[in-house]
Amino acid sequence: MAAELENITYGDGGGFHASYINDSGGIWHLHPEFELVLNIKGNGTRIIGDSVELFDHYDMVLLAGDIPHSWNYYKPNDILPDKHGIMLHFRKTSLGEAFLAQHELSSLNKLLSDAERGFVFSVEDAKKAEKYLIQMIDNKGFDKVIDFFNLLNILIRSEKKTMLCSENYRLASDDNGNKRMSDVYSFIRENYFKPISLEKVAKIARMSPFSFSRYFKKNSGACFVEYLNRVRTTKAGYLLRETDYQVQDIALECGFGSVSNFNKQFRKTEGLSPRDYRSQFK
Repeated sequence: MAAELENITYGDGGGFHASYINDSGGIWHLHPEFELVLNIKGNGTRIIGDSVELFDHYDMVLLAGDIPHSWNYYKPNDILPDKHGIMLHFRKTSLGEAFLAQHELSSLNKLLSDAERGFVFSVEDAKKAEKYLIQMIDNKGFDKVIDFFNLLNILIRSEKKTMLCSENYRLASDDNGNKRMSDVYSFIRENYFKPISLEKVAKIARMSPFSFSRYFKKNSGACFVEYLNRVRTTKAGYLLRETDYQVQDIALECGFGSVSNFNKQFRKTEGLSPRDYRSQFK
């Protein structure tokens, strides 16, 4: 269950490809290109490396290449609005090594380097960027390049961007070139609502439980149980906010064995009880 390698095509032969998002996401994948995603209308859960967070309208994320990721949209009545987001892909090589070596572009180099852990930007930055992303979909030639640099200027100057992946996050490849952590993240994402033991996940990683426990913490910055509870409480937070399901039903749907354990883990992660969390959105 390694992350799928996605092949990004540039229909016009250019180095910057922007398009509307019309699908429901959910595929755990990676690619060598940088990716900027602006979510306009939908909401759900995004998984970027070892980061698991809820997202809502005007969520904007920048990723360097080869970070496994997926957006899982919540679909009321199984329907998502058309053009619910915009996605931009670009190659660092399109900017040119000599061009990026200029002193004036040191801030851009830092942005691209730090994007190896992923960035999420403020709603204000996302709304400023929307104009240029829309124009990049239709513009061609130098006009498209100007839009791109206006967009980069917003990202560089942002004072409210936050890194997503933990400081210790990195992918470790096995002898076959498969990304072991991707297998584990994918399994957790698809099975978080079921009982998951350390031994079971260690088998997926082809390691002993003891070795896997150390390996997982080293690569994700959190122990396995902490990470699993973070995935579960993230989903629970959405259900508390967006539905009227009973707390005990949410606890079971998200993989917690009991309401008392759910309350304990949710308070540990969010700093308040599930009921108090829900009351903020009513």
